[in-house]
Amino acid sequence: MNQAQTETRPACSICIANYNGMKLIDACLKSVYQQDFSDAIEIIIHDDASTDGSADYIREKYPDVRLIASTGNVGFCISNNRMVDVATGEYILLLNNDAELFDDAVATLYSHAQSLKQAAILGLPQYDAASGRLIDIGSSFDLFLNPVPNLDVQRQDVGMIIGACLWLPRSLWNEIGGFPDWFGSLAEDMYVCCLARLYGYPVQALATSGFRHWVGQSLGGGKVTDNKLSTRLTRRVASERNKTFVMVMSSPAPWIYFLLPLHLTLLLLEGLALALLKRRWALFSAIYWGCLKSQWQERKRLSLWRSRIQQKRRVSQADYLGVFSFVPYKLRMLFRHGLPEVK
Repeated sequence: MNQAQTETRPACSICIANYNGMKLIDACLKSVYQQDFSDAIEIIIHDDASTDGSADYIREKYPDVRLIASTGNVGFCISNNRMVDVATGEYILLLNNDAELFDDAVATLYSHAQSLKQAAILGLPQYDAASGRLIDIGSSFDLFLNPVPNLDVQRQDVGMIIGACLWLPRSLWNEIGGFPDWFGSLAEDMYVCCLARLYGYPVQALATSGFRHWVGQSLGGGKVTDNKLSTRLTRRVASERNKTFVMVMSSPAPWIYFLLPLHLTLLLLEGLALALLKRRWALFSAIYWGCLKSQWQERKRLSLWRSRIQQKRRVSQADYLGVFSFVPYKLRMLFRHGLPEVK
């Protein structure tokens, strides 16, 4: 890998959002420095007001990294928006601090991007860093925008690429407008992928190369442990809220008029059932009722954003729904792993 020089525009800017990632950042950066890639790469890290000394450590050990040290904790969306704002590469690779690239990852993404006749969002196979198990090659969706892991190496066109390792041209990022800074964290990858597909751009997962991901190390939860799905309350709150935001803004009419009432009704029923079975009313009030309240509180903003987004839609409703399946993914996970553990 050739670190970007001031007189040479890098082919790729790798943007790493870091918060209290002292135990993770060395392995992440090592995987970046070991890239078998002949063009220049720019490395940018946004430290989100870490309390573990990460910023000072990065500043001292990696002086060639462009460090943005935030004075306050602003969340994943703003962190990435800030990095892309100062990035100079033709392409952007958003990378979690708990992700480690295979040596040919950047070369694989760059080569495929160059071969396409249009801008596209690209991703790689995601492997569990602890077990080595293949997690997904991108994801499709169920009707309620729950990501369904794709394990088919022959399937390239997918619904979304996980934000832990997400590649796109700077021009496409600018057209989409980046992440909504009011999301905080979670579902921002879903947002950009849904908008890209609405605007007529491919979202593709490549079957070669890949990255290892210490799932849950950055935000906690969201993984299967001992055949049980484990997550954190704060994660579920943000996930359900933001996922529904994306549904409201991106789902084409008239589909949205059927989908949204059904989604909110089933969400309430799910919350009531989970709260009763777990004997934790806080689960219902924080996650499910909180999601409904957020949709109402943000109704004006959502209406404005939806109008702007739908005006730019270039694909038919049928084409947009081509990556959706009709079997609810949560139901599959319930039968497979039982009720989720919410910490």
